Amino acid sequence: MQIVRGLDEQFARLHGRSLALVRAVPPERLYWQPPREAGPHTFPLYSCGEHLLRSAAAVEQTFGGITVNLWDDPFEWTLPEALPAPEDVARYLEEAEGTRRRAFEFLRSDEDLSKEIAVPAGEMRTLFSLAVETLARAAHHQGRAYATLRLFSEARLPRV
Repeated sequence: MQIVRGLDEQFARLHGRSLALVRAVPPERLYWQPPREAGPHTFPLYSCGEHLLRSAAAVEQTFGGITVNLWDDPFEWTLPEALPAPEDVARYLEEAEGTRRRAFEFLRSDEDLSKEIAVPAGEMRTLFSLAVETLARAAHHQGRAYATLRLFSEARLPRV
């Protein structure tokens, strides 16, 4: 259970950092978007809140898919209009973490991580590869949320 425990701890830390971040963002800045630069290489910039929602949505989608074969993209119910306040975002973060915890209850040994599951694209993937990819994607969005916060705040987050 060493690998399962390690992954569980990493996801729990990710969740704790997301909650700390949503609490650190002033409510009026939750969905503040950095100014976009004009030019041929313009790319979309998202707010702290949007990145936190994308981070949690990655977790919810993967572990909802693993546990109940529901691979829906949580896009529609994670729009800023649906979750306008920090407490709404925090509530969604808790829901996504609950989905993730339920999935980890099924992992009884490290060998379980080598089991394969069909993903929406039709390919077979191991639970381990899905978990690691999800952790990386969710951490990426969380890092972008923190970088966006740093554009308008000197806030330091507690270590989780």
